Amino acid sequence: MMTHKLYINGQYTDSTSSELIEVVNPSTEEVISKIYKGTEEDANKAIDAAYEAQKKWEKVPSAERGKVVRKLGNQIKEKRERFVELLMEEQGKSKDQAEGEIDTAIEYFYYMSEWARRIEGEIIPSDQRNENIFLYKRPIGVVAGIVPWNFPMFILARKVATALITGCSIVLKPSQQTPNTAAEFTKIIAHMKELPAGVYNFITGTGSTIGTAMASNPKVGIVTMTGSVPAGTKVMEAAAKNITKVNLELGGKAPAIVTKHANLDVAVKSIKTSRLTNAGQACTNAERVYVHEDVAEEFIKKMTQEMSNVKIGNPLTDENVEMGPLVSKERLETVEKMVENAVKQGAEIQAGGKRLEKEKGYFYEPTVLLNVTQDMEIMQEEVFGPVLPIMTYNDLDKAIELGNDSKYGLSSSIYTDNIHEAMKAANELKFGETFVNRENFEAMQGYHAGMRQSGLGGADGKHGVEDFLVTQVVYMEYNKDFS
Repeated sequence: MMTHKLYINGQYTDSTSSELIEVVNPSTEEVISKIYKGTEEDANKAIDAAYEAQKKWEKVPSAERGKVVRKLGNQIKEKRERFVELLMEEQGKSKDQAEGEIDTAIEYFYYMSEWARRIEGEIIPSDQRNENIFLYKRPIGVVAGIVPWNFPMFILARKVATALITGCSIVLKPSQQTPNTAAEFTKIIAHMKELPAGVYNFITGTGSTIGTAMASNPKVGIVTMTGSVPAGTKVMEAAAKNITKVNLELGGKAPAIVTKHANLDVAVKSIKTSRLTNAGQACTNAERVYVHEDVAEEFIKKMTQEMSNVKIGNPLTDENVEMGPLVSKERLETVEKMVENAVKQGAEIQAGGKRLEKEKGYFYEPTVLLNVTQDMEIMQEEVFGPVLPIMTYNDLDKAIELGNDSKYGLSSSIYTDNIHEAMKAANELKFGETFVNRENFEAMQGYHAGMRQSGLGGADGKHGVEDFLVTQVVYMEYNKDFS
């Protein structure tokens, strides 16, 4: 069984701790690998290496950095099937979703490589004679990248590709639950002569130890983390010590509004796809539905049928499964408890509502809940599982008000063939993203960012690149009579 080593300053190394963490296949509950439970000393060594390497890396012409970033995409593509298999095994994604994630990661490296000649400064008019004002965009320095377990390769690509193209170095910490794909990616890095030692570093361990150590280190320029609100709060607290920039995506409670003018087949298909993507374990998943009372009966009937017919199982043994397991026993128990609490508060189970009866694996049935109220936990807290609570409404203003009633502000959606309803919702829903008549999944050329407790900063596109840059303004006065 593989025990993944750390990768610091171009060399594989053991941790300063001998303590190991077991990595479990959520479909079978079998231990598939082990990682070191890294220490603060490990984190500091990696940051020291990244800090020194970054000074050289930023001086490499951006066109050359772009070639390196593109080559990383090519290398992942060459090992595509291996990455797909590892992702299904460690995270439980169905084959089509695992393939989708790996392909998106490849495309992300390609996309970011194209920014090599697009990171531009400005020339600003001066108030004084014989002076030019130049605004430069510089790399922010060392990136501390903390990757979650739900999209371990896609979000790795988000952090690594953006860091490298902007001239930053990076210390990457994968989730302790899904480190195998990141470890496989590190093998690619280890064989790339074009990337100087120390520009990329890989360390493993718990967020409470490694994450805190990275966020509190004064040599780090930005901490970019995707995870929970409590974890993000701890990162902010640690980063505050040195006024270190943070970039946080911390979850969501996305409302989906279905109006009486919606194409119900489109709405049902899209919301189901959104809700069951990664077994409901995605920050942008449609987490709660508000359907107009005139079409509620038909919508609920169609949605119940769709959710009840989902094929669930181990993606490694059955390529045709639509949904795999939840990532861990803890996650399974949390979802189970949230549904039980909803029922105690008066909710009605329309479909699912329990663990799937299998000998092994953390499987939970796709679930539809009715008779829910806005104040219930199931409507306010992120479920992160395949559970869909549905409420009815009779006035769009009220539906939008209910949709905005959340401490989160990442994603939202509306289903309607009425342009006036669509525009009203687009203008009044207070979320970083609003999807109209489609499932919730962002584009890499957009900007994935939330409001309220969904985080700070964002990723993707021009604005995502700029989060890894700082500005330097140079005031250059010259003597016109220099001769």
